[in-house]
Amino acid sequence: MYFPFEHHRKVIMQVHTILEENMISIVSNKSLTKSCWKIAELGCSSEPNSLMSISNILNIINKTSLKLNNGISPVFQIYLNDLFENDFNTIFKLLPDFYQQKKGENVEECFIGATPGNFYGRLFSNNYIDFFHSSYSLHWLSQAPKGLAKNGEPLNKGNIYISSTSPPSVYESRFAELTSDGMMALTFVGRETTITSSQGAIVMVLNEMVQEGLVEEAKLDLFNLPVYHPTIEEVKQVIEAEASFTLQTLNTFKIGCDANLQDDIVDYVEDSKMRGEFIAKYHRAVYEPLLIAGFGENIMDELFSRFAKLIAQLIEIETLEFTNIVLFMTKNP
Repeated sequence: MYFPFEHHRKVIMQVHTILEENMISIVSNKSLTKSCWKIAELGCSSEPNSLMSISNILNIINKTSLKLNNGISPVFQIYLNDLFENDFNTIFKLLPDFYQQKKGENVEECFIGATPGNFYGRLFSNNYIDFFHSSYSLHWLSQAPKGLAKNGEPLNKGNIYISSTSPPSVYESRFAELTSDGMMALTFVGRETTITSSQGAIVMVLNEMVQEGLVEEAKLDLFNLPVYHPTIEEVKQVIEAEASFTLQTLNTFKIGCDANLQDDIVDYVEDSKMRGEFIAKYHRAVYEPLLIAGFGENIMDELFSRFAKLIAQLIEIETLEFTNIVLFMTKNP
């Protein structure tokens, strides 16, 4: 997960309409012969947002199936995927309430289990999954890309993000695992032509601290976060070049950096200093372990204090937003 619960929740709510519009026609064709749907949630984390995504998907499929099959509800087999060290127990504790909720929504049979593993490789047997879904996971790479140094010199000097190197493709694995008429929906953080000011703020702070002698320049030059935010054009190029899927739709929308503040709170939090501190707090929760590995623990308080001040300044002069990419694909014959 990249962002706090409320931020991700708002993204899921906005994506729901796009999912519904794209799924109904395809689900209608499959529902005539499909009695059990196998659905995989990639990068589920341990928060309840994944169950919210699954709930939306189940409702779309179930509603369509009931209309076509004389009120007969299909069976759902759900696979929650994340890395081996993910806290699956936390999300499992939410399942009794989830099952009860689904029964109240006429979803008669639903079974959920875990499939731990790295989704950049194979997870399932051939022709097994009907629908892959992933929300806010794909912009995380399995590791920082290799080959970022030439003759001992860093190619990404003075930066910590990769801005032009494509991330590892997951399409070949998913193509083999999907049924012949399988679907895949992905939501992740992208960018326009360059990374935004908010995305580049940590880099700006680190460079400032290098100039002041608080951070070693060599450490910054060799450090790269395992994160990649592609443009729409890059996404299209990867899909077309790989040629396993047909891109049914590709949408983008923007959401504010502090969208995880409740709406009624945002209306009153006009103090840019407070908003900067809030944004810095959740960035620290995500990035600190990675930054400690690269720069040591001693600079963290100073780094994020400066980050909060910089964000507060940026808020005064521009709207800080993230570009989100949503794509829906079907497997080619």
